[in-house]
Parts: sequence; C-alpha cells; structure tokens
Amino acid sequence: MPEQEKNGNIEYISNNMTTSDPLQVRVRFAPSPTGYLHIGGVRTALFNWLFARHHGGKFILRVDDTDEARNIEGALQPIMDGFKWLGIDWDEGPGVDGPYAPYFQSKRSEIYNSAVEKLLGNGSAYKDYSRPEEFAAERQAAEKEKHSFIYSRNWMAENGAEAARFEAEGREAVVRLKMPRAGKCEFNDLVRGGMSFEWSGEQDHVIQRKDGSCLYHLTSVVDDGAFQISHVIRAIEHLSNTPRQIFIAQGLALDLPVFAHLPFVAEPGSSNKLSKRKLDKYLKNRDFKVLYDHGEQIAQKIGFAASPETFNPVIIDFYREIGFLPDAIMNYLLLLGWSLDDHTEDFSREAMIRNFSLSRINKAPASFDPQKLTAFQSRYMWRLPIEEKLEMVIPFLEKAGLVDSPADTETRAKVAAVLAAANERISFAGDILDYAEFFQDDNQLEYEEKVLRKRVVNAPEQRELLKKFRVIMAGAEDFSAEAVEDMMRSFLEDQEQDMGMLVHVLRVSLTGKGVGFGLFDILVILGKESCLNRIDMALKLAEEHQEP
Repeated sequence: MPEQEKNGNIEYISNNMTTSDPLQVRVRFAPSPTGYLHIGGVRTALFNWLFARHHGGKFILRVDDTDEARNIEGALQPIMDGFKWLGIDWDEGPGVDGPYAPYFQSKRSEIYNSAVEKLLGNGSAYKDYSRPEEFAAERQAAEKEKHSFIYSRNWMAENGAEAARFEAEGREAVVRLKMPRAGKCEFNDLVRGGMSFEWSGEQDHVIQRKDGSCLYHLTSVVDDGAFQISHVIRAIEHLSNTPRQIFIAQGLALDLPVFAHLPFVAEPGSSNKLSKRKLDKYLKNRDFKVLYDHGEQIAQKIGFAASPETFNPVIIDFYREIGFLPDAIMNYLLLLGWSLDDHTEDFSREAMIRNFSLSRINKAPASFDPQKLTAFQSRYMWRLPIEEKLEMVIPFLEKAGLVDSPADTETRAKVAAVLAAANERISFAGDILDYAEFFQDDNQLEYEEKVLRKRVVNAPEQRELLKKFRVIMAGAEDFSAEAVEDMMRSFLEDQEQDMGMLVHVLRVSLTGKGVGFGLFDILVILGKESCLNRIDMALKLAEEHQEP
C-alpha cells in the first residue's frame, strides 16, 4: 500500500463498511444508455478502473437505465464496445457474473421500492400531494421576492388519514425527501478536501414519481450500498448531489462510501465543460478542426457515413473509426487532470496502474487538447512494430475496396513495405489510404492536375530524360532497392544531369503526386512492370495536354 494511503490521505474503509473483504476497493462507473461514450465519461471510468486495479479491487459497470424517456434503444452496446476496445474491463456488470446482479437499474425496482418504504417509515421522506402548478407557484413567489425557495410542505401527508384526504381530492403523490432545514452536511472529499454544505440550501427532492418509478438520487445510493461500493469517484458536477445522497444513505442505515469528485474535461482553450452537442462551435478551433477534417477524409475514403451524433472528436467512437490506438487515448486521458510529476508523459498500462493515486489529481478543469492527443497517437503509432501496424491498417484498405478480404500473403507484404517506407507519415491507421496508388491497378491511377502540368506537361527536358530512363529501366534484370538506386545514379551521371532533373517527373509519373516517401522505395514497391506502365501513361497524358 502506498505510504500516503497508509497515513490516511486515502482511506480504504473509513466508515466501517461491511464488505466481505474489509480492505477491498470496490468502485463503479454507471453510464446511462442515452448515447455514445463521451471523452469526459471515459476519463472518469479510466480513473475508477486505474484506482481499482492499483489496489487489487473491483471495477463494476452498472447501467443507470431508469429514465425510460431518455434511454436510446441499442445505445448500451456501443458503450460496452467502446470500453472493450479501450481495454477497460469490468469485474461485475453486463455480461459478467457477479454476486450483486442484476446490474441494470431497470431490473431492481422492488429493491428501490423497499428503500422508499423504509425512508417513509422513519420520517426521512414523505408523500407530497401538491399539484405541479401549486409547487411552481411557490417557487415563482420566492423568486419574485428574491428569496431562496423552500417548499412549504403544505401538501405533505404525515399519516394515512391525510393521504386519504388528499387522494379524495383527486390528487396523486410523489415521494420527497424530508431534508433537514438546519445544520450542515460535512464530509471529506479525496480530491477537494473538507466539504461543508448548509442543509437549508437543500430542496425536498423527489425520489419516487407518481407512477412508482424511482429517481437517480435514490437508486444510485441504494445500489452503491447494495454493491458494497467503497469509493464513489465521479465528476465534479455530482458534488452538489452528495449531501442529499448522504442523507438518503443515513436514512437507510447504509455505510457511506469515500467520495472523490474529479474536475470536468473542458472545451479546447476554455474552462467550460466539453459537450458533444457543440461540434459547430468546436470546429472554429483550429486544432479541433484539423483533427476532425483528418478523420472525415478517412471516413469518406472507407464509405463511413459520418454524423455529428457519432462522428465527433468528443465521442470515443470517432477515434476507433479512423484508426487510433487505445493505449494512446488512455495515456492522454490519464493526464487530463492527473500527473505523476512535472515531466513524465508516456505511461504504459502497467505504469498507469502502478503510479495512479487520487492524491495526484488536480482540482482545476483540464482542457481537451486535440493537438496533444494527436501527438500521443503519432508517437504510439510510430513506435508500433510493423506487424502490429499491418493488422491495424489492412481493415481500412479492405473497407476502401483497395485490397481483397482477406488479404493474401503478397498483398500483406506490399502493405508492410508501404508502412516501412511511409514510416512517420502514418499517424492514424486510416492514413494508409493516403497511399492508395500502391494498391490500384495502373489504369486507375489519378494524377493531380496541377502537379502533372508542372512536372511533366510543361517540363520538356525532364520528359525527354524520363523517356531515356525508361529504356534503361526496361532492360534491368535486378529491380532491388540497391540495384534501382545504382541504375538511376549511373544513368544521371552518364547524362550529366543531377537528381532533381529526374526525381520529380518520375515521382509524378509513378504516383500521380508531387510529394511522398523515398523514390527508390516507390520503384521497388510498385515493381518494374507497373513502373513502366505508369511512365507510359504519364507521357501519353503529357502529349494529350500539349498545345496544338
């Protein structure tokens, strides 16, 4: 156990939690099936996962699906797929057996109803028969008088007789918490230190609707208790929920977990919370737009239908679709609000787990930096062995229809050669599509018009030199990299020309582009026959472009 945790800065069970193992850390992440995985949510899940793994504890995935109006059919699977892709595995939850199943809140209604009855029975909650317009009128009156709103409880039923009277009027009840109106709620937060809230600032929150369904504050507390959650590590926006949740836990005689509220992930260059609904705004940020445009180009080449709901750098699926490495994303997200020191940035998963502690979390919001995330991805990609890169990029070539599926041995060898030659030019797996010319039939090659005119059509001397070099190339028996380089250098020496006279016209003729990786690599990868065909095509196009 790290020293800072031994001396009490991080308490395992500071409040007599009755877990089967009194020293076991149990944390949870509780997504709602209302959409795709948000970068901020993934960062919260990652911190929970690292904390559990660091302490040899359990990471639980619980599905908060009680709000049927907001649930989206089929939305849970992308969330689980996203976690699996990132390598954030859960010990209990959907698809994983556990002692506290079910892990879907929609299947735990009886448990919540029992909790409501207990709170009603001990006076921690009450049935409220106010009509919506009556409750709203009280709130509006307080606002008009510029007072803090405190519900009068005029329609509170304290016994069966009062409930019957209200019901005789045709009223229906919700169940509200009967919050204290004096004193303070005080607790320690492992990120923010000692916290204190005036009870008078708390409303009598609804915990059960008229239809009998229960709301988040109740269900979350009940499940944290039932699942023996030791630490609630969540986003800062939930900090204000904590007093009412402590009140519920105490009303149910549950041991309190230890709380840790994380800073939210902020917009690029801002302290405002990052939102998946502000894509248009973020595209005005240069670095964000560069990342988005890069991804969109890849998506178009593979025929992926991009939509703002799913294809958005704020959503984790964006990165999977364009070929990011999960480890690069994990490493970047680790540093959004956490640091080991003032210089270490690169962490393997093992190092993340070994070094992670809540005491190193910064209280301030951490701004999402697309450029830095891309830099992490680039470094990780560049260090990846060719064999692993190969497995990442081939699916993109297959989706684009550039290679057959499954790719045969010869194709895989060509892809590996392109990867080796392109090297650091490939940052995302989808970048392999920038080299489509190596996988197209010769007659499918497209030439960049401007470059073709500059380097071939309007370059008569270079064209004549290219024709002569083609003759030499046609007679070559050895087309290895060394032989090709020797052949070209000898030819240019004989012609008393420098490399620049041939390299540009040859590159454009072979690839249709003015820039790319090494020319000798291009020659070898394409092979002699393809090179001759493409030179002939370029020369023919040049003739067709000549002025009459």
